[in-house]
Amino acid sequence: MSLPFSTEEALNHCITQTKVAGLPAPYKGKVREVYELGNQQLGIVVTDRISAFDYIMKQAIPFKGQILNQLASFSFEKVKDIVATHIIDVPHPNVTIARKCAPVPIEVVIRGYLTGHAWRTYKSGQRKLCGVSLPEGLNEHDKFPSPILTPATKATEGHDEDISEQEILSREIVSPSLWDEIKEVAFKLFERGTEVAAQQGLILVDTKYEFGLYDGELTLIDEVHTTDSSRYFYLQGYEERQTKGEGQKQLSKEFLREWLMEHNFQGLDGQTLPDLPNEFRLEVYERYAELFEMLTAKKFKPVLEKDINQTLSDIFKSYI
Repeated sequence: MSLPFSTEEALNHCITQTKVAGLPAPYKGKVREVYELGNQQLGIVVTDRISAFDYIMKQAIPFKGQILNQLASFSFEKVKDIVATHIIDVPHPNVTIARKCAPVPIEVVIRGYLTGHAWRTYKSGQRKLCGVSLPEGLNEHDKFPSPILTPATKATEGHDEDISEQEILSREIVSPSLWDEIKEVAFKLFERGTEVAAQQGLILVDTKYEFGLYDGELTLIDEVHTTDSSRYFYLQGYEERQTKGEGQKQLSKEFLREWLMEHNFQGLDGQTLPDLPNEFRLEVYERYAELFEMLTAKKFKPVLEKDINQTLSDIFKSYI
């Protein structure tokens, strides 16, 4: 995909960190930086950082933050009739103003297909994932008889870890009634995401949801149905590729994980995080932009932000 400016400018103006004068330092996640704005409001900046295997890559991806933020905004709008969302406003391609919620410390992962982590677990011989029994005789990328829920703990440091529904309840991480509500909402969200994807010629393979409570109400937070939180296949040719035992055409971060594995990195002790070549960084950008355009049916228009800190200062003044 062509850019309206040079690739050198794009590569050199990635947003990797922010600092807004007059505000406390933000909470830094793997990708997002979150500022407390008062009045139960947050200023969420989606940077161009990219992570895999719970490690942040040393090089960022041009305009990834803008794509993620705008794709999340599009997808939040598609599901707001199912559950409350934290969105207040999206005043800039990289910025979301959101309600401050008390987070539920569980990543709610819904899987419709035997792919990625689920396949690696299955291939190793295991037939249970997060307490869910997996049927025998499946091949990589096969569709499950019905979607399954495979939660993970939301780690503040280190790796997120798989957890079963039974463990969630026995450890009293959430109450049984709240967990029932979360499960019901998560499957409805996956069904809606599947419908939206199918309309655009895509298969929603798996995804993760994060929830919080705002004034006691279950609220969808973080992101939804984006390239970072979800995996997509091309719908056209899926059955034929499965029949032939061929790999599926994906739009997801899985190809980054595969690239890292080819370069001997899976986040294991003793492994060295490789540098991402510029050509590969641009390829990742193109994958993200392609998914944005397929899902939204809109052209992605990147904005070259040369002073994000001043821009953030100007934006946040309206909400403090």
